[in-house]
Amino acid sequence: MKIAISGYGKMGHMIESILVERGIEYVASEDITSFNPGEAKQYVCIDFTTPDAFRANYRFLADNFKAVVVGTTGWNDIKDEVVSYFENAGTPMIHASNFSLGVNVMFALADKASSLLKDAGYDTYIVEMHHCHKLDAPSGTAKSLGAIVDKNMNKTTEIQSVRCGEIAGIHTVGFEGANDRITISHEAFSRKGFAQGAVQAALMIENITGVKEFKDIII
Repeated sequence: MKIAISGYGKMGHMIESILVERGIEYVASEDITSFNPGEAKQYVCIDFTTPDAFRANYRFLADNFKAVVVGTTGWNDIKDEVVSYFENAGTPMIHASNFSLGVNVMFALADKASSLLKDAGYDTYIVEMHHCHKLDAPSGTAKSLGAIVDKNMNKTTEIQSVRCGEIAGIHTVGFEGANDRITISHEAFSRKGFAQGAVQAALMIENITGVKEFKDIII
C-alpha cells in the first residue's frame, strides 16, 4: 500500500512518523491538488487539512485517489453532498470526527447510557477542551457525541468549548439527574492516537466499499 498525506501540519507529521515506523511507502503534500492524477490511483489519501481546504479539495480526492481517509472536521453541513460525490465516483471513503479508538468506545458508551436514561428525567451537557490552534468549535467529536445523545433522548444538548494552551483533546458528556450525575470522559494525551487510528483506517479501506464512519467499522 502507498499513502498520500494531505496536509503536512502537526497531524500530517504524526502520521508520517507512524508510516515510517511501519515501513509503509508514502508521500506528503501541503497542496494535494498538485498530486499527479496519473499516479494517484496507486495511493490511499489520508486528509488532515482544514475545513476550507477539504471543501475545496474533496472532489479532487474522490476523482483521483484509490481511496480516502478523512480526519478533517468542520464540513458536516455539506456531508450529504460529499458522501454522494464519493459514492458516485466509486471511491471508498472512511471518515471520522475522531480516529482515536478510545473516543470511538466513548461514542458506544454514550449511546448506551443515553438509551438507558432517555425516560429517567436526566438533563445533559457536553464540554470539550482543545489547544488554542484548533479552528472549529465545537469540535467534530463533541458534535458527534451530541448527535448520539440527542437521538436517544430527543433533546438538544448544549456544548461548551474551551480553547487553551496545547490541550490535545478532552471530551466529557454528562447526565445530570435530581439525585446523581453520570459522566463519561475521554482525554487524549497526544495526537498520536488520532494518527494511529487514521493509519489503521487506511490499512482497512481496501476491503471497504462506499462511504463509512470509522466507529461503524471498529465498534
